[in-house]
Amino acid sequence: MRVLLISAAAIAIAALLGYSFYCPCERVPGVYLLGEEVEQPVADWSFANAAPLCQIQVAAGLLPHAINLNCMSADGALFLSCSRCQGKVWSEAALRDPYGRLRVGNKVYPVHLLRLQTPEQLDIAWQARSAKLGVPPDQ
Repeated sequence: MRVLLISAAAIAIAALLGYSFYCPCERVPGVYLLGEEVEQPVADWSFANAAPLCQIQVAAGLLPHAINLNCMSADGALFLSCSRCQGKVWSEAALRDPYGRLRVGNKVYPVHLLRLQTPEQLDIAWQARSAKLGVPPDQ
């Protein structure tokens, strides 16, 4: 009986680890982003507008934390969407350590995250979001 329980626990742990490395999936976070590593700095992020979603990975303690989120570009700059950000694992971790990894399609890029705070910066990001999603800026 004990061997059966240990085997079942080992299988469950292996499945959970495999799933967490495969994800983020929908609203389920993952751990590590897999994909082709790109080390060169990106000067123009406009290609991110073609991706339905991006994935961000941040250092959030013992293991990394990766999630799906909207990403958009304007004038070559990249913006990540974070609605009601206060208290989210990834956004709090990014404030502590601004270095992360971003997957767009099958490629993973190193990124330095910066919280936008000025009305001008926020307006540019909001306009980029509106253009990508095809919704009026006032929605």
